[in-house]
Amino acid sequence: MSAALLRLILAQISIHACMTGMRMATPLLALREGFSAASVGFLLALFALTQVFLSLPAGRYADRQGLRRPLALSVAIAVLGAGAAAAFPVYPVLCLAALLTGGACGTAIIALQRHVGRSAHDKAQLRKVFSWLAIGPAISNFLGPFCAGLLIDYAGGEAASTTGFRAAFLLLALLPLSAWFLSRSVQELPPVEVPAAAARPATAWDLFQNQGFRRLLLMNWALSSCWDVHTFVVPILGHERGLSASVIGTILGSFAMAAAAIRLLVPLLPERISEWQVVFTAMVLASVLFLLYPLMPGAWSMGACSILLGLVLGSVQPMVMSMIHQITPPHRHGEALGLRMMAINGSSVLMPLIFGSLGAVVGVSALFWAVGALVGSCARLPWLIGRDDLPGHPTSMQPPH
Repeated sequence: MSAALLRLILAQISIHACMTGMRMATPLLALREGFSAASVGFLLALFALTQVFLSLPAGRYADRQGLRRPLALSVAIAVLGAGAAAAFPVYPVLCLAALLTGGACGTAIIALQRHVGRSAHDKAQLRKVFSWLAIGPAISNFLGPFCAGLLIDYAGGEAASTTGFRAAFLLLALLPLSAWFLSRSVQELPPVEVPAAAARPATAWDLFQNQGFRRLLLMNWALSSCWDVHTFVVPILGHERGLSASVIGTILGSFAMAAAAIRLLVPLLPERISEWQVVFTAMVLASVLFLLYPLMPGAWSMGACSILLGLVLGSVQPMVMSMIHQITPPHRHGEALGLRMMAINGSSVLMPLIFGSLGAVVGVSALFWAVGALVGSCARLPWLIGRDDLPGHPTSMQPPH
């Protein structure tokens, strides 16, 4: 890992930890102030909602401006959002802070992913840099809530005091500033030359004309649904089986730790193993695990399934990011990354609502089986991408059935 990549990973952790800490602290303050569960749900949805609408413009902005300007803008917006919550810890300002920090995090991540992908020189390096970069969110998902929680409990003299919340918001407002200092010495890459044929104004629909990109988005949506249904349904399934909150939290935590751990091993994969082969294998295994998960009788077996599922799904993101950079034109990498993030966050907003409605009708076990069937039915997509769309990757394998 180069020093420049390490600085960018730390910058990503700083901005993402601000958002994850706010996502934990703001609903706690809203609940303390007596707001309803519906109000808290609306507040949490705002963190993802901003990214649904801003991801595509953020990707285009990164294509035009590179790394530093989008990152500087993200830092300023994140500091403004968390700082406003520290100054005025009331519900309307918390909603504004959710919009600002969520949008800032999405914009920064798109710019960082684009820069890191462009800095790679070949397919093997693409997988390595995206594997390292993907470890950042796993760290910040722990760091932001942990630091905020400590200050909420202890900074005000008593747990959950207004002073404690303000201290937490102030710390979270300071975190993004380190991202700017860390990234200042990272060299900006030269701008991409736009082909003359692509000089006309481009639209997102142009990218959808790319068959490989359509397949990639559909495949990514199916895999994203796995993350959403696991996060949503495991607490319900554990509650039905009489498991305590700490045990359910441990099961979910083991999934996150396994997903982070496998990304340390992805760079060690032999170069002859293609991205589509890893994703195809992951989708088949995920389908099997989702079919088996509701049949697990207790906490230990559910935990084992959770770890295996984390290993399987955690290996996918670096491969998907590498495939995006190979399939889409270099001058539109940011836009493609923005479309991917828009689809993921849109799914994260809508899927819990769909899962809740379906779960009340067919039961949570059927939700697992339905998603397992969905992923299994989409498992052919990575093979098609490897056969038709990835440059220089002709496959000699027979198509899976």
